[in-house]
Amino acid sequence: MNEFRNPARPLPRTADMAMDAGLRAFMLGVYNKLALGLVVAGALAYLTGNVPEVGQYLFTQGADGRVSLTMLGMIVQFSPLVMLFGSMFFMKNPTAGGVNLLYWAVVATIGAGMGVLFFIYTSGSIASTFFITAAAFGALSLFGYTTKKDLSGLGTFLIMGVIGLVIAMVVNMFLGNGMLALIISVVGVLIFSALIAYDTQRLKMTYYALGGDQAAMAVATGFGALSLFINFVNLFQFLLALFGGRE
Repeated sequence: MNEFRNPARPLPRTADMAMDAGLRAFMLGVYNKLALGLVVAGALAYLTGNVPEVGQYLFTQGADGRVSLTMLGMIVQFSPLVMLFGSMFFMKNPTAGGVNLLYWAVVATIGAGMGVLFFIYTSGSIASTFFITAAAFGALSLFGYTTKKDLSGLGTFLIMGVIGLVIAMVVNMFLGNGMLALIISVVGVLIFSALIAYDTQRLKMTYYALGGDQAAMAVATGFGALSLFINFVNLFQFLLALFGGRE
């Protein structure tokens, strides 16, 4: 989600990598917002997945243990995708308030929808996978922040990879092929790991490109947190699909 880029301001090819107080403050703002978003999403997931009085509005579980979505559950599951695609068309000149509203709406709906994971995986494996994801995210983001290698060339490749991944997931919803699901999970881990490093470096370069424009940086903070949040959640879910212990 890199819509915060201003095409009128070309990104610099290189940047002074010295420690910069403004850059630290900018990145800290992104990470703080990301962390709070993960807390909110986690709390909502726990609520919908472990409190029957709440979860019954989103999920139903048959006698055979299979979980299905209610109509509201389907709306909650697909609304983040609708909002993200819609923002590409309706947020041509985004404001900090608009981006914040988008961020928290996406966080809330993704969090509520992730309650279904508690029907599929053990609580212990969900917790351990979350901490593994957090450690991997920290290492990958640190790499993206500190590396001198220009990762911008990965952008188009990674976006195409995400599109291909979504198509494969939709196809496998009908096929139910276990081997394809495994391949999708492995590829998903690789793509979103690379996106974490790529988006972190992109955020760093964006800070330099904005040249101290506070309004633009507020927008970039929101979009940056949104991009990293989506990367984190997807990496978590693909790792859980690979290594999570099932109920």
